[in-house]
Amino acid sequence: MKILITGAAGFLGSHLSEKYVNEGNSVYAVDNLVNGNLNNIRTLLHRKNFKFIQDDITRNDLYSILPNDFDAIIHLAAQIHVDKSIVNPSETFKVNVEGTLKVLEFSRINDISKILYASSSEVYGSAQYVPMDENHPLAAKHPYGVSKVAADRLCYSYNETYDLGVDILRCFNFFGPRQKDSGYGGVIAIFLKRILENKPPLIYGNGEQTRDYMFITDAVNAYDKVLNSDTNPGKDGINFGTGKETTINDVAKLIIDRAAADKSKIVPVHIEARPVEVSRLFADIKKARDLVGFEPKVKFEEGVQQMVDWYSNYKSEMWEY
Repeated sequence: MKILITGAAGFLGSHLSEKYVNEGNSVYAVDNLVNGNLNNIRTLLHRKNFKFIQDDITRNDLYSILPNDFDAIIHLAAQIHVDKSIVNPSETFKVNVEGTLKVLEFSRINDISKILYASSSEVYGSAQYVPMDENHPLAAKHPYGVSKVAADRLCYSYNETYDLGVDILRCFNFFGPRQKDSGYGGVIAIFLKRILENKPPLIYGNGEQTRDYMFITDAVNAYDKVLNSDTNPGKDGINFGTGKETTINDVAKLIIDRAAADKSKIVPVHIEARPVEVSRLFADIKKARDLVGFEPKVKFEEGVQQMVDWYSNYKSEMWEY
């Protein structure tokens, strides 16, 4: 297959790029390296079936240099920072909505019929009932979440209007090697970095907010099952997660237990809650099970241990870029 992956140097994008390059597919990887990092794809840069293009999905000229005969597009590129979206909502909408529109138009004009769009569990806002299925109201409260709702529904409209074949994947929180440990990175990576430096994890609010944590290999498997599906299972949205919820307090306790040199000296510090933070996310994955046979394989505790091992042994060897 010839596959275009936007956001290819990011966390999920790099894992998908690696998978499809190693399987012998031709991968065109686009990333502006704002959120992504060359560290994540450095082992692919010399491969003949991997073409890296440092560019922005919002730039019209990008689409004039891309081939027009892709078998599939995996669209991951986004402005993912909730806090940044509050400070600069216009930039967030430009990237997440206008950028998605350009990808959809490129697909429509060139008759590319397999497009996977990375929506998010953030489109739901905090759970109004659990577990949260695909019929849960789209009730995001911050600009980032609303921008993902808009792009999610834009993809749906292209399915309805043009029969385009977009699959809208709503992954809940995934984690694993290569996850950012600074800025608006994943909480598990940030906690792990601080604990290995003998610093206490910082918890926003009371720590009783919950998330549904899925290991990165299960997220990759979710995308792969949809990519290889003969149908359009995510045409109006499909959830991927584990069907289990974990509090932030329990995340901190587990990482302290697995990574702290002296567990008795590391005590989480609670600070002021984030504005409009989602308080509860808990996926119903029945649709994913029924339509593509998805089943998460890595238990949360096992995934955390794999991440601790990777971070402790390999993180320091990454390029500085």
